[in-house]
Amino acid sequence: MQFRQQALSKLQSPEELDLPVRFARPQGRLVLLITVLVMAAASFWAVTGSLSSTIDAPGILTHAQGSYILQSPVEGQVTGVFAQEGATLAANAPLLKVHTPQGDRVVHAIAAGRLTSLSATIGSVIATGAHVASVERTDGPDDPLVVMVYVPGDSAAGVPVGAAVDLAVQSVPTERYGVLRGTVAAVGRTAQTPRQIAAFLGDDQLAEQFSRDGMPVPVLVRLDRTPGTKSGYRWSSADGPPYAVDSMTPATGTVHLADRRPLDWLLP
Repeated sequence: MQFRQQALSKLQSPEELDLPVRFARPQGRLVLLITVLVMAAASFWAVTGSLSSTIDAPGILTHAQGSYILQSPVEGQVTGVFAQEGATLAANAPLLKVHTPQGDRVVHAIAAGRLTSLSATIGSVIATGAHVASVERTDGPDDPLVVMVYVPGDSAAGVPVGAAVDLAVQSVPTERYGVLRGTVAAVGRTAQTPRQIAAFLGDDQLAEQFSRDGMPVPVLVRLDRTPGTKSGYRWSSADGPPYAVDSMTPATGTVHLADRRPLDWLLP
């Protein structure tokens, strides 16, 4: 009814029909121009720009051959220890002497490597099959380190071989010496159980830690080597830490995935 009254009043004043009609105020034109420019810039970025994404996952410095858990083949009391943690062992090297009802028996290392942990001490009583030591398999003191990063199973499919990886090493202050540089060398085909992880790392606790949020996929990272640093590896800082880094040191890996265009994320 109100609209009809307004229309009748316009007809009663025909001289007002010749007045120009203002479609938009100057402020409105400015807003429209800005909107058009923003939409044009967004469309250009969607076609030519790129998005970088990363995956963070826990890992550990180790050697490519992994470790093994040494189990006691006999039951008895430990009366002798022939090596200390950190020592390099030859294949079949004597490690423990155990007194059994049948006499003294010697427990030997299975394969050559570095003794990373020793749970048996003099005077302790061990059972058959008990875990007495962990030995990291190595070919020698110059055997290069690698990093095994355990990526969540639902994210591993997006990790390509050759991707750059930044590694924050627990024993190295990141704010001072930066991060360790590496490259993805291999991605596991399937997720691993805690038992499989423990078999490779020789450590049940680490296996439980890496499997806390579900079964992860192992990603092997080769470290970039350089003679210009004390550690022999490349860091984000010029020199890196003034000391070497050891195997079995925890690290957090940031895997840089391949850049993707924003349009790829928008299109199905």
